[in-house]
Amino acid sequence: MRKYIRFFVVYTLFILLGGEKLMAKEDEAPCAIIPYPQSCEARGFVFNLTDKTGIVYGDTTGEIAYFLQKELLRSVGMALPIYTETERQSGGGGTVRLQLLSMQEKNTLSKESYTIEMSDKEVLIEASHLHGLFYGVTSFLQIVRTTEKKEGRISLPCYRIEDAPLYAWRGFMLDESRHFFGKEKVKQLLDWMAFYKFNRFHWHLTDAPGWRIEIKKYPKLAYIGGIGNHSNAFTPARYYTQEEIKEVVAYAKERFIEIVPEIDMPGHASAANRAYPEFSGGGSARFPEFTFHPGKNETYGYLMDILKEVDALFPSQFIHIGGDEVHFGNEKWKEDQQVKALMEKENLKDLKEVEIYFLRRMADSVRVLNNKVLAWDEVSSYRLPKENTIVCYWRSPFPDQLQRSIDEDYPLILCPNHVLYLDYRQDSIHTFGHNLKVINDLSKIYLFSPSVLPVKFKKDSKIVGIQGNLWTEWIQTDSRLDFMTFPRISAVAETAWNRPESKNIEAYYNRLKKHLPLYKQEGVYYFNPFDKHENSEPRR
Repeated sequence: MRKYIRFFVVYTLFILLGGEKLMAKEDEAPCAIIPYPQSCEARGFVFNLTDKTGIVYGDTTGEIAYFLQKELLRSVGMALPIYTETERQSGGGGTVRLQLLSMQEKNTLSKESYTIEMSDKEVLIEASHLHGLFYGVTSFLQIVRTTEKKEGRISLPCYRIEDAPLYAWRGFMLDESRHFFGKEKVKQLLDWMAFYKFNRFHWHLTDAPGWRIEIKKYPKLAYIGGIGNHSNAFTPARYYTQEEIKEVVAYAKERFIEIVPEIDMPGHASAANRAYPEFSGGGSARFPEFTFHPGKNETYGYLMDILKEVDALFPSQFIHIGGDEVHFGNEKWKEDQQVKALMEKENLKDLKEVEIYFLRRMADSVRVLNNKVLAWDEVSSYRLPKENTIVCYWRSPFPDQLQRSIDEDYPLILCPNHVLYLDYRQDSIHTFGHNLKVINDLSKIYLFSPSVLPVKFKKDSKIVGIQGNLWTEWIQTDSRLDFMTFPRISAVAETAWNRPESKNIEAYYNRLKKHLPLYKQEGVYYFNPFDKHENSEPRR
């Protein structure tokens, strides 16, 4: 009976309002948006998007209107005019209106929330802040791009959407030290990150294989440290100039994404030490020249000079300083006279305390630059200032590190490697990649929540957000990067945006099927979980 009442209401509204009716099956998700909105209600009508449709914006929303205009032209070939509120003239093409709420209304809503109200005459995208308005625009773009274009128009199903994210940090990390991909590939990733409402791009720019960022004061870091990669130590130097960094930062900003650079220390420093060996702390047989020298004051001045330039290039006010796996190559510290002198002067009893001293000193340098420090979970016991430090939990086999971070009240970004590392295999049919015993498939990523971790969270635990990480030891080409990222990036987006209790994996799969054609349209070499042999696994 309820179904017939619903049909009668929708049909009556259709007759009374003169709109076009859209009938949907009861068991279908109303819209194909990823990540799925907190509330999405089908309205029963369609809005016809054509070249005559106008985009209307207010005093402070012009840049987002221009972004929407550009994206519609690029993705669906529609060139819509844009108008201010005072310029808009009446016409028969309908309106897409971008609107910020009043100051009083702003105070009651989060800056990333938004609503979309669609009718047959107008699409109203409304938010309290520009961030939320941008996310409303990206949801609208998803509706457009998952709807077929016919005879020059796209008949969009109408919805009422209310939405806001679960986590403030929705991140994706790309390692470009081990293999370098370049700014055009990074821009493409930023496009998809924006499409899926990510807001942090963690850029791993330095590591043992290569140094990928120009530093004016120390040019050999790029010219010499940029030589080689994980597969071939003798490839010509590849790195980002500072002008290229600025270009990528501006591109990300337009998409409301902040870039967080990582300058790895005191380990993973081999590339830097090739360029400036006077600051090397040595290494091991397997990891030569792996560390920065902790016993030389000059080392700290050198790294501070680097961080000053990094700070000037990246306005996010976050710098990741690594802090992981130092023990891989710190054995020469034992016999170094300057390290011994440091230990005696600072009353450091072992090499672990030397490592802690180094990281605390460099964390202070980051703080002096008015940046927050990010570091891997090894630092959870290093007594870094809690008000200025965010710990990235990555080691699934060591939940005690996470428990320590929780107990110490550190803000946390969750990126456990046995769930959210995208360089791990995504299906049992794949034969190449890191740690073949672990498969991080779509369902594992989609269903992940903090509650599955073997730790005890407190009511006031500071979980800042979720991040997917892509390390590139086993990724040399664009096609393999795509294959490992897509479609799993969409599952990371769902986990970072939606509450666990609201998830429905079958509905997610149904929505994802409508996104696979978008990957193909953009030339992305993706893995198809519904037809596993459509695209074979690239080996490089």
